Amino acid sequence: MLKFIVDSNLFLIYPAPIEKNQEVFVVKILSIGNSFSQDSHKWLHKLAEKNNFDLHAVNLYIGGCSLEQHWNEYKNGSADYDLEINGGSAIRKISLTEALETDTYDVITLQQASRHSGVPQSYYPYIVELADVVRRAQPQAQLMFIKTWAYEIDSTHPGFDLYNKSQDEMYRRICDCSELVAKLINARIIPTGDVIQTLRREVPEFDYSNGGMSLCRDGFHLLMNYGRYAAAATMYRAVTGNKIKVTEFENFDVDLMNKIVTVVEKVIEE
Repeated sequence: MLKFIVDSNLFLIYPAPIEKNQEVFVVKILSIGNSFSQDSHKWLHKLAEKNNFDLHAVNLYIGGCSLEQHWNEYKNGSADYDLEINGGSAIRKISLTEALETDTYDVITLQQASRHSGVPQSYYPYIVELADVVRRAQPQAQLMFIKTWAYEIDSTHPGFDLYNKSQDEMYRRICDCSELVAKLINARIIPTGDVIQTLRREVPEFDYSNGGMSLCRDGFHLLMNYGRYAAAATMYRAVTGNKIKVTEFENFDVDLMNKIVTVVEKVIEE
């Protein structure tokens, strides 16, 4: 099982780094999500493999699925989720109940639909109800909350109107909501949104406002290569507690991967 360190001052639980001489085991992650968790999962298993770590990643996908919809899916017992394993394509349809009953997980993640991620009232009571369902079904699992990212500055997503089409405003409001919600359900945050925003601000290659590449491929979903790599690196580091070893990965630029990992380390350790 995954080991954790408790910080009694902050009432938070942090993953203990995996020592090389520990017995090899598989860490299993289940994300109850949407296309944004799909972004986080795409390279997660492969990144873990590159770091000699056995990680099994399961994503439950319904496009644009909000916490309210997840709750309704659970109540109705609907098999509407695409079951995606280790960043691959959908295997079959599955219900949330079946997913929680057919395997045992070390980490289970929740997140809000991107358009509602900075809207406090959209979380309640659904996040509390879902957290209770998860803990009753999988009491051994650590519950984590994925803090998603703000849209690109020129995004045409209709949900951007809720934030006055301002990336900075959306990011601030996501930060506020994530902190409140994580405390409410006693979950650790996977700070993907912080990593993406820091890359935009501090790495010139990703400073879209000044001619760099956008980390989003369509104004809101992450870029297939570096955006998704950043999300996977954040999840891997937050879940395992292990530092990331940068190696050859697909056809990605090693220098850019090093810059991404440097930001991930900075954000996680802040």
